[in-house]
Amino acid sequence: MENIKQYVQENKERFLNELIELLKIPSVSADSAYAQDVIDTANAVKNSLEKAGCDVVELCETPGYPIVFGEKIIDPKLPTVLVYGHYDVQPADPIELWDSPPFEPVIKKTELHPEGAIFARGACDDKGQMYMHVKAFEYMVQNNCLPCNVKFMIEGEEEVGSKSLGWFVERNHEKLANDVILISDTGMISNTQPSITTGLRGLSYVEVEVTGPNRDLHSGLYGGAVANPINVLTKMIASLHDENNHITIPGFYDRVEELSLEERAQMAKRPFSQEAYNKALDIAEEYGETGYTTNERNSIRPTLDVNGIWGGYTGEGAKTVIASKAYAKISMRLVPNQDWEEITQLFQKHFESIAPKAVKVKVTPHHGGQGYVTPIDSIGYQAASKAYSDSFGVTPIPVRSGGSIPIVALFEQELKSKTIMMGFGLDSDAIHSPNEHYGVFNYLKGIETIPLFYKYFAELNK
Repeated sequence: MENIKQYVQENKERFLNELIELLKIPSVSADSAYAQDVIDTANAVKNSLEKAGCDVVELCETPGYPIVFGEKIIDPKLPTVLVYGHYDVQPADPIELWDSPPFEPVIKKTELHPEGAIFARGACDDKGQMYMHVKAFEYMVQNNCLPCNVKFMIEGEEEVGSKSLGWFVERNHEKLANDVILISDTGMISNTQPSITTGLRGLSYVEVEVTGPNRDLHSGLYGGAVANPINVLTKMIASLHDENNHITIPGFYDRVEELSLEERAQMAKRPFSQEAYNKALDIAEEYGETGYTTNERNSIRPTLDVNGIWGGYTGEGAKTVIASKAYAKISMRLVPNQDWEEITQLFQKHFESIAPKAVKVKVTPHHGGQGYVTPIDSIGYQAASKAYSDSFGVTPIPVRSGGSIPIVALFEQELKSKTIMMGFGLDSDAIHSPNEHYGVFNYLKGIETIPLFYKYFAELNK
């Protein structure tokens, strides 16, 4: 694999152009208006795997969007790597906050990306990171240096909870049999200090509805005499945290894993500037649960956040109305040992209990998943660490992420194999936000690094 850098440089423009074409397709799984675009993206991924050298590629039907499966088995006696990624993307809203159209990719230079970054929805999450694996595989096939068997499982519902993926995995144990699962849907500390994600938070996502009167009311004739669902909802939400930003749901912390002072001290060795963090977000100071640092709050502690809230009149000008209903979407990020279904039930019971009798409350669970921690003494982790060390010239740091990839715990449960998360994105890449982007350096560096993982994984398994 001595010529991987040369191969990447010689094919740089092609690699970028292929990704740009993929990013042009608005594969928004959350919106049925884009259903055909999601299908078109699945077919584009299928074609890419065929061209890259898979011997078998198929679109596997599910109750939802298809899963793209591909494989190349060079020797059944060799270890098998299962690559997971997703081809669907988040909605681009609010469109007006994008500096360029979200599905018209452009490459622009930034302070963090002097070589340029690709601005488009899905650039980092996850089309850019998923496509690195396709191109890394292409290199190994073209140069006859593929040391492991490879399987690809690329889904189209990650951004809406991966319901069909669970259905597919449960029914295809033999098809998906592997020795390690490789995912690039996370990030790293910086372009000079790589890291490997060793922990993910779980997730419980719910929608709440508060109903007052049976119709919208005139706020002059009825104001002060009838419960205003918007007022009630905001009070209920505010009560979910105390003065220390501790979540007040009874039983919420019962299973929370408490890390030792020694473990927290190891985490604190991660390079971090609170001043730079605040500046990047344009905030005056940090905010969160008392007794924990910023990096602890966003990784090893559970959270509860309102992701959207609406009701009443929000159009131009004034309309003096008391709305009949108010709504909110709420996500809870969970740490290992917290069960997302149990937390959802605890939330529902508590939220219903704190509602005044003057309103009715409905809680609708949407989706969720368990947290996950992977050991750093496994062959897979060691192979990833060696790959980053070779590629970057620096030993990667193990870190726990605040994000959630619910299917990782499912993989271990169903397929009995560990997952290695080799992310190449940066915190500043604005995933799920307007102006999402992915560095050209990061994209190409991923293609350069991934084949090294295969090399070391095969060697360590001998």
